Amino acid sequence: MALRIRPEAAGLPVYRPGRRPPLVDGLPAHKLSSNENPYPPLPGVLAAATQACTELNRYPDIAATTLTRVLAERLGVDPDRLAFGTGSVAVLFHLLNVLGRPGAEVVYAFRSFEAYPIATQLSGATGVPVPLTETYEHDLEAMLRAIGPATVAVLLCTPNNPTGPALRQSDVEAFLERVPEHVAVVVDEAYVEFVEDPAAVNGLSLLDRPNVVLLRTFSKAYGLAGLRIGYAVAAPELAAVLRAAANPFGVTTIAQAAALASLAAEDALRERVDELVLRRTAMVKTLRDHGHDVPDAQGNFVWLPAGPQTQAWTDTFADAGVMVRPYATPGPHGEPGRFDGLRITVGDPEANNLALEIATQLT
Repeated sequence: MALRIRPEAAGLPVYRPGRRPPLVDGLPAHKLSSNENPYPPLPGVLAAATQACTELNRYPDIAATTLTRVLAERLGVDPDRLAFGTGSVAVLFHLLNVLGRPGAEVVYAFRSFEAYPIATQLSGATGVPVPLTETYEHDLEAMLRAIGPATVAVLLCTPNNPTGPALRQSDVEAFLERVPEHVAVVVDEAYVEFVEDPAAVNGLSLLDRPNVVLLRTFSKAYGLAGLRIGYAVAAPELAAVLRAAANPFGVTTIAQAAALASLAAEDALRERVDELVLRRTAMVKTLRDHGHDVPDAQGNFVWLPAGPQTQAWTDTFADAGVMVRPYATPGPHGEPGRFDGLRITVGDPEANNLALEIATQLT
C-alpha cells in the first residue's frame, strides 16, 4: 500500500466483541458474552428517545448542556469537570490521545480491559502491562514499580474487567500518595453501580487529586450500550481538553435524552441492579460449591478460570446454547494460560441457570 500509515496504527490489537448467539436446535442461544444488561431500557427512556428522534434533522447539543447540569448535580461535582464521549472507552481514547506520544508509556494490568492496549498503541505510547495477582486483582505494588520517567498514565479498572474484583479505597489512596503528580491515574468505574463491597474504592472521593481521572458509563447498569454514552470526571483544565479533543457532535441527541431519562429512573435502576447482584452472588456460590476457583465478583459478570481448557469449555457452552467470552492470549511475558478463562455475564434467570448447569459439569 502506498499510503503512509502511522507505525502506531499498524498491527493494532483487535478488539473482539462477545459473539452473537446462533440458533441452537432452532432457538436463539443465550448471549452472556458482552456484559450487557438483560433488562430493557428503564421506564421513560424509550419515550424520551422517541421524542428526540423528531429532532434528527438538527445537530446534537455539542456541550450536552442539560445532561451536564443534571449529572453534575447527581454526582456532586462542578459541571466543568465533566467530559462526554461515545462510551467511556471513547473518552479514554481522547485522554490517551492528548497524553500519549512516541516514547511515552502507559501502565495497566493484565488481564484487564482489552481496549487499553489499543488506545495506548494508537496514541503513540508504549503499553506496560503488569500481571494480576494470584487472586486476579491489580498488583498495585508492581504497578508502582513499573512507573518510570516516561510514564504518562496508569489505568486502574475497578471492578476489573474481566476478572471481577474491585480495588479497595485504602489501597488506592496509598497508591496515589506514591504516584508522581504528573502521571494521570485513570480510575475506570464502568461497573461501579454493581459494587457491594463496602471497602471498595469510590472514585468520586479521589478527585481532590488533580491527576485522577474518573471514567463512568451509561452502557452497563443503565442499559444504554446501544446508544454509546459515557463520561469522564476530571480536573477542569483536563476536562476542557477532553471536550476539545472529542469528535464534534459525537454524543447524539437520542443518547443525551436517554441518559437524562435514565437518571430520572433511579428507583427502577436500583431494583434492577439489586436483582442482578443477587443473581451474581448465586452464580459465584454455585460455581465455588462445584470446585471452581472463582474470584470475587463486583461487576455484572463472573470469571471462570479455565487455563488450557478455555477454548474447549467455550465450545461446550456454545454447543449447549450459551455464548460466553473466552480470554486465551499469552501474558505480558509470554506466560501461557496463567490468566486464561471465561467471563460469564449475569443474564436473565433462564440463561444463568443453563450456564450454571453447563459449568458444574466442567472439570
